[in-house]
Formats: sequence, structure tokens, C-alpha cells
Amino acid sequence: MKQFSFNLESILDVRKYHEQEAEIALGRAVGDLTRIERNITAVAGEKARVSSERFALGYGVAEITTFDRYVQRLDATKERLIKDAAQAELKVEAAREVYLEASRNRDALDRVKSDEAAAYRKEIFNEEAKVLDDIAGSAYIRRRFLKETHA
Repeated sequence: MKQFSFNLESILDVRKYHEQEAEIALGRAVGDLTRIERNITAVAGEKARVSSERFALGYGVAEITTFDRYVQRLDATKERLIKDAAQAELKVEAAREVYLEASRNRDALDRVKSDEAAAYRKEIFNEEAKVLDDIAGSAYIRRRFLKETHA
């Protein structure tokens, strides 16, 4: 008996490839967003450290002014990172949509393949049952023929 062959296997392979590529792109987008969020946290931590150190005893006006400028630069960096995070979130959502669409496309073809494989197995089972019925029927006829000829 011939093996099951899915006619759309090459299309299924292409869809799996597109799904994998979309998953990789989503992972990269999530990674970029995570990196930006870590940078925001680091900038916030640095600002807190500098702000508390600024009022330590012994610093003059020049040092405090330097601390203030550094805090302003940290604030500007944080604002830029927040904007970058918003853009990165949009990219994550877009990549997620592409991945979900690719996954749905692959899944639909997987279901078709599964249905065809089940129908193939059912057909093979029915053919095997017919062959076994024929064998059993011919054995019965042989036994009956032998009984009649020996009787």
C-alpha cells in the first residue's frame, strides 16, 4: 500500500517557515523593548543615586550645578527612552499580529493535513477489512468444499 502523501506539503513547509520567521521577528522586537525598559530602570536608578548624593556635605555650588546638569541629562535620556519604548511597543504589537496570522495560516493547513490523513487511514482500514473478509470468506468456502468432497 502506498504511503500517505499530502499534496500541499510544500505550501505547509512555506507556512511553517513564515511562522518561524515571524516568531523570530517577534522575539527580536520583545528583546528590543526589554532592553529599552532595562535602560529606563538604570537611568531612574542613576538619577536617584545622584540626587541623594548631591546634597552630601562638602559639595560646593559648582559641584551641585554639575549634579543638576547631570540629572537634567538623565531626565532627557529617560524621556527619549520612554519614546523609544512606545515605538518598540508598537513594533511588538505589529510583530505579534504578523506572528498570529502566520500561525493561523499554518494551523489551518495542519488541520487540513490531519483531516486528509485521518480519511486516508480510514480508507486503508476499510480496504484491509475487505481483504480480510475475502480471506475469511475463501477459507470458509475451502473448508465447505473439502467437507463436501470427503463426505
